[in-house]
Amino acid sequence: MADRSAIEWTDATWNPVAGCAPVSPGCLNCYAARLALRLSRMGLQKYANTVVKSRDGRPVFSGNIFLDHESLETPLRWREPRRVFVNSMSDLFHEYVPLYFVERVFAVMGMCKQHVFQILTKRPNQALALSPQLDWASNVWLGASIESRRYLERISVLQRIPAKTRFLSCEPLLGPLGRLPLKGIHWVIAGGESGPKARPMNPEWVRAIRDQCVAGGVPFFF
Repeated sequence: MADRSAIEWTDATWNPVAGCAPVSPGCLNCYAARLALRLSRMGLQKYANTVVKSRDGRPVFSGNIFLDHESLETPLRWREPRRVFVNSMSDLFHEYVPLYFVERVFAVMGMCKQHVFQILTKRPNQALALSPQLDWASNVWLGASIESRRYLERISVLQRIPAKTRFLSCEPLLGPLGRLPLKGIHWVIAGGESGPKARPMNPEWVRAIRDQCVAGGVPFFF
């Protein structure tokens, strides 16, 4: 967790869960896996065993999950309103995160009306399955990662979830997305990959997304 974040579209990060597992090509150069490996080597038990090295030397999330009960109440201590990226080092809707823990995270978000909580997932199907059992407060935003045209179906799943604000993160953008179904989408983020071995991004892919957002009246952030 961090009281301030360098991520441009948020103010702070909150990580009640550590660890994840790759689910699609957008995970190949995951910044969170690199950071988790560094934190593990620094002795932070929270990140121990969450990352392994792949055959080509890349840090990769192992699938091991750590539930950080002690960090659950952190946002309650933040008086100043802020946008909070939930689980920048994991995915709240990873299949190994139990429902009771997801419910506790949602309960805390519901108690912190002064903040906006931005949840981003590559597993919208799991979010949809759990959604009837969760309290979707108006300050809880839900986003889906869409890195290529192959994963556009994540948008249709996201559109069925009763979050008041739904957004797309087209990052790392790995190819043209074509026509985006933007009904019920309230914000779109786009960006390229960063870090070692970053894959190139064609600016035209971004312009095409931007133009659709402008035409549809959807706020766009690059």
